[in-house]
Amino acid sequence: MQVDSVIHARWIIPVEPENTVHEHFSLVIDAGLIIDLLPTLQARQRYQGDIEHTLTDHALIPGFVNTHTHAAMTLLRGIADDLPLMDWLENHIWPLEKKWLSADFVKTGTDLAIAEMLSSGTTCFNDMYFFPEITAQQAIKHGMRACIGLIIMDFPSAWAENSAHYLQKGLALHDSLQQQPLISTAFAPHAPYTVSDESFKKIAAYAKQLAIPVHIHLHESVQEIQQQQAQTGQSPLQRLAALDLLNSRCVAVHMTQLSAAEIALVAQTGVQIVHCPESNLKLASGFHPLAQCLAAGINVALGTDGAASNDDLDMLGEMRTAALLAKGVAHDASAVSAMTVLKMATLNGAKALGLEKICGSLEVGKAADVVAIDLDCLYTQPLYHPIAQLVYSASRHQVTDVWVAGKHLLKQRQLLSFDEQQLRAQVKAWQLKLSV
Repeated sequence: MQVDSVIHARWIIPVEPENTVHEHFSLVIDAGLIIDLLPTLQARQRYQGDIEHTLTDHALIPGFVNTHTHAAMTLLRGIADDLPLMDWLENHIWPLEKKWLSADFVKTGTDLAIAEMLSSGTTCFNDMYFFPEITAQQAIKHGMRACIGLIIMDFPSAWAENSAHYLQKGLALHDSLQQQPLISTAFAPHAPYTVSDESFKKIAAYAKQLAIPVHIHLHESVQEIQQQQAQTGQSPLQRLAALDLLNSRCVAVHMTQLSAAEIALVAQTGVQIVHCPESNLKLASGFHPLAQCLAAGINVALGTDGAASNDDLDMLGEMRTAALLAKGVAHDASAVSAMTVLKMATLNGAKALGLEKICGSLEVGKAADVVAIDLDCLYTQPLYHPIAQLVYSASRHQVTDVWVAGKHLLKQRQLLSFDEQQLRAQVKAWQLKLSV
């Protein structure tokens, strides 16, 4: 049978079923979809690809789903390090954004982020930032899957004047992206401390009507919770519950401050959590109780946050940090396994965004969002357990090839849709402006 492409690999780790490692297997792709997954000997007899790849030392995995990003903030990487969250945000990041935020800023920053994410195995990202139409435009240009956040806050910016204007522009953007196969949308109210009850009520109604997620920073720091309790007499979670926002469409990012009762509330309402361990560690925001949330049956995905607070968009590194931190916080070396964090970085992220039927695992009928990782490096030898080796030993520099919907975007470590020299020059120009 003639097909578009066949990838023959040493290992295929499909994520679903869990803990499955196929050795000497092949992935068959046609019209952007996975149509078969079978032993290589059988694949060579049954299929002939227009293009065939033989990756004798590689593991194929689903593309990572980076479930929380501020893509354009790559241009702010390293500009205000080693500061507490609110000091970092209010005294450094927001003033810089007020001065420099523009469509061109977002275009260059998003290109830099997409280049970094593709090079490290991310095939889908869930973004929250200003000028979301530019983020969508660049994702489409480079062939990357993205959930575009329709940002809403009660403060003016270079993109919108007030909450009503944010909502109006966001709804128009949602409508304009309906025919883009790689793009979905989510409402993206910034945080409880930047969005009013009136705005939240409108978001809840529209999210239900359009059946799209609500992506929000929530319970990120002790200060956020204390501030909300002083102003409203409620915790942020209690406030959102009263506003009908706690449900399976809610994608709550960070959640470092959670009591046992709040974990039970999240589990009961079906709220999805995005864990960003490296950003939380760098900003000293607290420790997300990952093992407890997983034990409660909560779907927990993984995100890097923006490069301004991480300082990278490396999901392989994020997996390792998540696993090790969870063991330390739980005082239990078995609390969170390598397989668990691999699922968090792939299928759980797809589920949080409502994309689990499209991506997140290597299954027949799903999009061919695929990453090849070369495990024949000295620092991933000897190799006893491929899944554990991916999480605890591998680095992003071992990612050699990436496909999104069957299209080859990273080939033998080379980005196929970028002029890297031009991008470097654009980033350098922004660095000179921002550092003045």
